[in-house]
Amino acid sequence: MRLAELERLAARHVPGKGVLEIQGPERGLVNETYRVLRDGAAYAVRVAAANPHHLGVDRGWEARVLTRAAAADLAPSLLYCDPGRAILISSWVDGRAWSASDVRQAGNLSRIADLLHRIHALECPQPVRVVTPGGWIDFYAAGAPVRAAGTLRQAADRQLALLEALPRVAPVLCHSDLHTQNLIDRGGSLLLLDWEYAHAADPFWDLAGWSANNDFGEELTLELLRVYLGRTPAAHEFARLHLLVWLYDFVCLLWSECYLNLPVEPRGGAAEGADPRADVSARAVRLEARLNAGVVESDKFRHTGDGKLRRRET
Repeated sequence: MRLAELERLAARHVPGKGVLEIQGPERGLVNETYRVLRDGAAYAVRVAAANPHHLGVDRGWEARVLTRAAAADLAPSLLYCDPGRAILISSWVDGRAWSASDVRQAGNLSRIADLLHRIHALECPQPVRVVTPGGWIDFYAAGAPVRAAGTLRQAADRQLALLEALPRVAPVLCHSDLHTQNLIDRGGSLLLLDWEYAHAADPFWDLAGWSANNDFGEELTLELLRVYLGRTPAAHEFARLHLLVWLYDFVCLLWSECYLNLPVEPRGGAAEGADPRADVSARAVRLEARLNAGVVESDKFRHTGDGKLRRRET
């Protein structure tokens, strides 16, 4: 967004009458966020840096979710949203981001589990946006034809079939994009940014996302599940999370391919950052390697006569 347009937008929708001070932008893969100061208060103005529609973003739904999440102190207060132009203005929240070591601390596993319980307790806005792992795969397949037609897609279909054989669970509101860049630690509480992929789904989808995005191994993933449940997980529960972690990685791989297939558009603003496509491409390579290894791991599970999936004895 050009600076003059940003100034007009902020002057109209940022509270107060004082002089505006615009800082940034901070550049993400999909969004650019500006810090706007006025009358001693700080606000975040977020605009799309890539075509959000082709990446599965629903700005109107996000705004409705943010209203509920902010009321529960889980997200910044929403001040303005223009879904058509992919513009969102909210209060600015100060805090710190977690490091790779932070996410692995036992105390922080408990804090994340508590945060997820609070998210999953939120009432879904109507009409509910329900998306299954298979739904995400089908959506992104249109923009990632090479990945969607490969052997990993066949493996994904097998994983989905295994998941379908497990006991059903009621969908809850999920953030669906849990990683450290979207988490703010305010000391006494945690808050989440960027709810643009939020939808109703299996609650373990958020556990899978946190595990996958932080490169948890099996042991730490199991511990996260234990803390979330408050008890030792049943075999079919760990099997469900195991499958969802693999599927989450595959969805991220397809998303990466869609992102890399988008036309390259010049980014405006005061600061020109490095092209994020190189990072996305490198992440895709790592995801593909982990997914191929994970297909072998899925053979550890077997169907039983009661319709559940249990770990094979080795």
